[in-house]
Amino acid sequence: MKHLSIGNNAKTIKSDRGGEYLTAIMYMRPNINICPMSKKAACMNGCLNTAGRGAMNNVQTARQRKTDAFESDPIAFVDRLVLDIVKAERKAIKKGVKLCIRLNGTSDIAWENQAASCGRSLMAIFPHITFYDYTKLPNRKVPANYYLTVSYSGANAAYARKVNKTSHNIAVVFRDGLPNEFMGRIVIDGDVNDLRFTDPDNVIVGLKAKGKARKDYSGFVIDTDIITIAANYNPDLLATG
Repeated sequence: MKHLSIGNNAKTIKSDRGGEYLTAIMYMRPNINICPMSKKAACMNGCLNTAGRGAMNNVQTARQRKTDAFESDPIAFVDRLVLDIVKAERKAIKKGVKLCIRLNGTSDIAWENQAASCGRSLMAIFPHITFYDYTKLPNRKVPANYYLTVSYSGANAAYARKVNKTSHNIAVVFRDGLPNEFMGRIVIDGDVNDLRFTDPDNVIVGLKAKGKARKDYSGFVIDTDIITIAANYNPDLLATG
């Protein structure tokens, strides 16, 4: 069973059109084991697992198979990923581009702690390849070739405060357009491409709500209209004689 996909994601296709990278991505079917912060961050209902092709039953079945395989034998799963990465890199070399890999398309596994049968992580086996992911585990310590963007949620105040202290860039899902700033950081459009490791430092990566996230009101999705009202709020306007 092949774990990595190339050319099946609309945003990574945008990334690859730049002519510098080939993006391989893996999708699993999320649960509390492979997304340990999903309950606290209230992101399961708005997860990208349901967006685009993820709404199709056969896609969900394939993602569940990968999830089952990982949970059954994580070492064998990583060994299979090694083979997939070798094949993906050969494809990138033929195209004359660099390979980059996003392992957590719809999961939040700390891959830096998952070893192959040789005892090394994927980042150690392929130190010349760039890995990147979104994560709701802001305290992860990762190798230099693994770039993380921390995913925000306002559904849990303690979690939101922890994310606000991170030195990583922060991804925020917005409804009805992107604001110019959020939490004191400039907002960039994260839907232009998926190459998060090329983003400037100390920014908010704004993502438009997709799939079921459009109707998520848990606090995971941020309403841009409310931010705009708060930014322009002037209490003097409400004063009465």
